[in-house]
Amino acid sequence: MKFLHPYLNVFQVPNHRCMIVKMLELEKDKVRLVIQGQGHTFMNALVEELLTDSDIDVARYVIEFQFSDPELFVTTKGKKNPLPIIKKACKRISGNCNELIKGLKKQ
Repeated sequence: MKFLHPYLNVFQVPNHRCMIVKMLELEKDKVRLVIQGQGHTFMNALVEELLTDSDIDVARYVIEFQFSDPELFVTTKGKKNPLPIIKKACKRISGNCNELIKGLKKQ
């Protein structure tokens, strides 16, 4: 059954989930983002993955109220743009999940 997807305005659901990100602040070495619909599970994984990168100075998140969206705060060393680093961290998390799924299928 096909239906109208609210974000794509087409009569199909994409093969991947869309993540809605709102940018609150962006400077050369700092970003504040709200990642809609995420909770502690994803945000803890993202912050831990970001902190493994040597270019990251600070990575933390706050969920102000129980049902509010998390706000991610990232600063980098050496005035590096944090957005590509965040994107790479998300890809590494996705790759780790894919490896886990493949390993579980083998059993």
